[in-house]
Amino acid sequence: MRKFFWIWWAAALAAQVRPPTPEVGGANLPAQKIGPNDLIAVSVYDAPELTRTVRVGADGYIRIPMLKRRILAQGLLPGQLEISLAEALQAEQVLVDPVVTVTVVEYHSRPISVAGAVKNPVTFQAIGAVTLLEALTKAGGLSPEAGPEILVTRTQPGPDGAPASLTQRIPVKGLIDAADPELNLKLAGGEEIRVPEVGKVFVVGNVRKPGAYPVEDQAETTVLKVLAMAEGLAPYASKQAFVIRRDPRTGARHEIPVELKRILERKAPDVPLEVNDVLYIPDNTGRRASVAALDRIVGFGAATASGVLIWRR
Repeated sequence: MRKFFWIWWAAALAAQVRPPTPEVGGANLPAQKIGPNDLIAVSVYDAPELTRTVRVGADGYIRIPMLKRRILAQGLLPGQLEISLAEALQAEQVLVDPVVTVTVVEYHSRPISVAGAVKNPVTFQAIGAVTLLEALTKAGGLSPEAGPEILVTRTQPGPDGAPASLTQRIPVKGLIDAADPELNLKLAGGEEIRVPEVGKVFVVGNVRKPGAYPVEDQAETTVLKVLAMAEGLAPYASKQAFVIRRDPRTGARHEIPVELKRILERKAPDVPLEVNDVLYIPDNTGRRASVAALDRIVGFGAATASGVLIWRR
């Protein structure tokens, strides 16, 4: 019995003299350069008081207990930070021959945001290699309202060293339909991906299917083409139509008369339409809606979830 007591007492004394090194939790994420706000795990062999998780400051530095100076972590790989910490511990005579391990628990310095005409706008961290298609997949893919191009904005040093934004325009057809690998950009974090909605023209008045119609190719969007999408004229439609167009500089709206009868009879050239134009076909009684009324109609339709006008005469 006395022998057992001495064995227990020796074990307890050893535990007090050298407590076990606590484990530092956290996933060992792919090694990439550390940035501000990243969460890292620092483990120093046989030194539990120095083993902990540390959040990198906004200035890129970390602070470790018993070290007088802060250690720069931004821009270093975990292995490089291990060397910096070991050298600092040795230089300040905290440890004679420190063995340091650094792992990344959470990355917060490489956000990629995906917004606009996607199913689920999202912001996530770029961990490892990320491509443009993978980023769009994380956002649930493109929504039906997506336009013909994707805008990818990066911030990089300009000629004078100051941060400058560079935006690349990626055609959707080339990226998805043609599967061009050069358009599937590699993302490193810090990118903003925006998918603008497709431009629309609005058709109201005496047509069979009033609504908002997408402009896939503005060069080919004309009065006749839009009338075809609207399934033609309704009975008692006037032979003269009007295009209501907003001046982008002043915001003022003005009317452009369209000789619809002559265009349909191929006696006058077709009239091209621009994004956000309103093609209004009144009835043949001479009654016309005011521009203010048309604005309310178009605004109501554009605010619906589908983007299609639900107003009917």
